[in-house]
Amino acid sequence: MLVDAHCHLDFAHFDGDRTEVFKAAKAVGVAHFVVPGTTRSRWQQVLALAERADTSVCLGLHPYFVEQHQEVDIAALDHMLSHYSEVVAVGECGIDGRFSDTLEAQWYYFDAQLALAKQHGLPVVVHCVHANDQVAKRLRQLKLPKAGLIHAFSGSIEQATKFLDLGFKLGLGGAVTYERARRLHRTVAALPDNAFVLETDSPDMPLSGYQGMRNEPCRISQICAVVSKLRGQSENHVAAQSSATATQLFDLNFTKC
Repeated sequence: MLVDAHCHLDFAHFDGDRTEVFKAAKAVGVAHFVVPGTTRSRWQQVLALAERADTSVCLGLHPYFVEQHQEVDIAALDHMLSHYSEVVAVGECGIDGRFSDTLEAQWYYFDAQLALAKQHGLPVVVHCVHANDQVAKRLRQLKLPKAGLIHAFSGSIEQATKFLDLGFKLGLGGAVTYERARRLHRTVAALPDNAFVLETDSPDMPLSGYQGMRNEPCRISQICAVVSKLRGQSENHVAAQSSATATQLFDLNFTKC
């Protein structure tokens, strides 16, 4: 059994063939999907996917779309978290250091969502690009009771350890499939079995050999194969361990999986 712990299946990229995308993933052993929110305008599309027995959802405000967010969205998110028990985490939220001109606003929305996660007793799904040390420092200050997921981790083992010591898990995706990602390869090889989950970030974060193409959850089996090779473990072992970690992290319902 595989769990795709981060895939944006609500996006319009899948409007024409969403059913077929789910079927293709099931055909390679993907049993469950975790879909994060990105903007308030998309929350209803995300929640609609929670009606599926094989899908869990998160709600949040993504830093990439910070210019679309409004201050009232924080109160709206608080309301949604109070009224929709099917939401398993707050996110996708975080910091993207590539966009220095919006960093002040990014930190405002990130801090507000971390406070909501703490208030509602939920884990967070963290987008962290070129900001590992700063984000780890903020998370250490807040001491979130449920920790969460550092999505699309690509840092060093030293940076990984900072997050792991705080109770967070690391998301491993398409980046591990690139030959040039040697630092990440060393990190993956050194991680404890319960430190990571597998994810695709579909439709983004394409695997090596699929550049320029829409990413899909069915390719998580290829990510699993690469991680297995890097760690010297069987694919069955990596699939079972990462799925168990995702299940524990998001408190996934085994009857749904």
